[in-house]
Amino acid sequence: MSLFFHQLYGELWKLFARKRTYIGFGAFFGLETLILLLFQLPSVQRSFGRIIERAGYGFESYFSGLTIAFLILYWTVFLLGGLYIALVGGDIVAKEVEDGTMRMTLCRPVSRLRVLAVKYIACLIYTVALTFFIGFSALGIGLLRQGVGGFFAWQPLQGIFFLYDFGPGLQRYLCSLPLLAATLVSVTSLAFMFSCFNMKPVSATICTLTYFTTDNIFRNVPYFDSIKPWFITSHIETWYHIYRSPIPWLRMVEDFAYLAGADATFIIIGVVAFSVRDFKS
Repeated sequence: MSLFFHQLYGELWKLFARKRTYIGFGAFFGLETLILLLFQLPSVQRSFGRIIERAGYGFESYFSGLTIAFLILYWTVFLLGGLYIALVGGDIVAKEVEDGTMRMTLCRPVSRLRVLAVKYIACLIYTVALTFFIGFSALGIGLLRQGVGGFFAWQPLQGIFFLYDFGPGLQRYLCSLPLLAATLVSVTSLAFMFSCFNMKPVSATICTLTYFTTDNIFRNVPYFDSIKPWFITSHIETWYHIYRSPIPWLRMVEDFAYLAGADATFIIIGVVAFSVRDFKS
C-alpha cells in the first residue's frame, strides 16, 4: 500500500508540474473577474434587479457576494470546467503513450490495473481541486466586492428561484461544491476512457467534449422530453437541487446512482481497452 501512495504522489507531481494543468485555474480566475466587473455596469444591475424586484424583494438586500458567486458558478463551471477536466483526463494516459514513456512504465513490475488506478485517482484529485478553486475564488472575489447579504439562487431552466439569508445561503453554497465535483467526475471518467484507447490526447479530449455537447443538445430538444432521463447531462445538473427548499434528496440519490453506474461503465471499458493493447511495436 505504501508503494501505491508513492506512485500516486509521483503521478500528482507529474500532473501538477505541467504548466498546462494550471490553464483552467488561470482561465477561471480571469473569467470570474470579468463577470464581476460586468456586474458593476448600471444597465446590468438594473436588468438583474428587475428579476428580484418582481418577486417583491429589495435588490440591494440580495445583490451580494454570495449571489454573484452562485451566478459565476452556474454560468461557467460546466462549460469551461468540463473543457479543462476533459483536457487533463484525455491527456493522462494517451500523452504518455504518445511520448513513449508508457512502454518504460509497463516494463516495471507493476500491473496495468495499478497504473490506471493511480492515473484515474490523480484525475479525480484534479477535478476536486479545480471545482473547489472555482467555488472559493468566486465566493472570495464576490464577498470582497459586494460584501455579505441575502442569497438569491436563480436557475430558470431548473425552476430554481429561492432567497435565503446569508447564513443558510452560505451553507447551501458550500454544500453544493462537493456535489458539483461529484457530478463532474462523469466528465473525468469519460475522458479517461477515451485516453485509454489508441488515440491521440487531443482526440480523447475532443471526443469527450463532443459526447457531452451532443448529449446536452439532445436533452434540450422539446420533442425528447419523454426520454430526458436517458441523457447523462440531465443527471449532472442534480447539484442544483441543493438550493431547493425542501431539498429533494431522493431525486438526487437517484441521479447520483445513475452517474455512478455511468462512471463505472466508462472506467471498465477503458481498463479493458488498455489491457488488450500492444505496446511492443
